[in-house]
Amino acid sequence: MNFKVLTLFPELIESFMHHSIIKRAIEANKINIEIIDYREYATNKHHKVDDTPYGGGAGMVLMVQPIYDALKAVKKEYSKTILLCPTGKPFKQEDANNLSKEQELIFICGHYEGYDERIRDYVDMEYSIGDYVLTSGELSCMVMIDAIARLVDGVIERESYLDDSFQNGLLEYPQYTKPRIFDGKEVPEVLLNGHHAKINEYRLKESIIKTIKNRPDLLANEAFSDELKEKIKDIELEIKK
Repeated sequence: MNFKVLTLFPELIESFMHHSIIKRAIEANKINIEIIDYREYATNKHHKVDDTPYGGGAGMVLMVQPIYDALKAVKKEYSKTILLCPTGKPFKQEDANNLSKEQELIFICGHYEGYDERIRDYVDMEYSIGDYVLTSGELSCMVMIDAIARLVDGVIERESYLDDSFQNGLLEYPQYTKPRIFDGKEVPEVLLNGHHAKINEYRLKESIIKTIKNRPDLLANEAFSDELKEKIKDIELEIKK
């Protein structure tokens, strides 16, 4: 899978490429990340990419021309272009799953006060990673690439993410490792007996409990099976007692 990043700060993305799973995925040719500095596409004398907003107001606005020309130079017929901005659609695990199946994604990283609105006419999708404002889109871009790249075939084992939080609509169940007892706190006995059916039952229950406590909004999921909905109701009643 190919990622292209249109940015004013190539060094931020370069650093991201040299660590952990992303680095290994690049070395194994599972993904590729290409960095495009769209300042190089500015046609004015000083390679300026921003200007004051029409109508007045604070801050500087990114100009449409450098980003348009950079996009035109790198976009393929099969590319999907993503604009990163606070007004975009909230980025969810479902989006990461769907985007991991694309052949090429192009990310546009913003800076300053915002974008010239006409830039939106040249993108396929707009995403935000949360209800807050960052100083630059590079942070959002790295978050999205990380979430998407790990789902690309061969980057990590499929079993490693099937039970991740949000993957099945719930938060992930608690995990434990050695030592069995630490500071008087013991690993639940059910995880030690090798009975896989009981372990799965325990993990599902704990997953539901954690979701009820931390993200009850996730439970209004119509995609849940009737059996799971009934189990959630039973556990909710059990907690209230």
